[in-house]
Amino acid sequence: MDVEELSAIAVDCGLQVHRDLGPGMLESAYETVLAHLLAKRGLNVERQKAVPIAYDGLIIDQGFRADIVIENKLLIELKAVERLSPVHARQVMTYLKFMNLPVGLLMNFSSVKFTEGLRRLVNNHRETSNSRLSVNR
Repeated sequence: MDVEELSAIAVDCGLQVHRDLGPGMLESAYETVLAHLLAKRGLNVERQKAVPIAYDGLIIDQGFRADIVIENKLLIELKAVERLSPVHARQVMTYLKFMNLPVGLLMNFSSVKFTEGLRRLVNNHRETSNSRLSVNR
């Protein structure tokens, strides 16, 4: 399955979580439920994946933790904040760079409408012509 198909499934599951749980919960609750729905779809889901970073000969074993990684192709960073800030998108871009992943989704579950808190970010990725996902490009 390519990253565009994974993205579409992730957005569908995120929408279901937002609709069923609504805003106001902790990020960890959204993460647990979203990972559960993704796994029910038969996807390989890793939560709180420790990602090492290397800089100037120094290796930090756990440079950061990725909220959710699907099939080693798609990063999902979850937030439960009043509104997304530009730093949140920069965080996802940094994660994509260090993980060498093509696409990341930033999902804010505290938005009134799910699509208002959804951002798709790309890292050296050429979209496929059949992509159905067109959120906040």
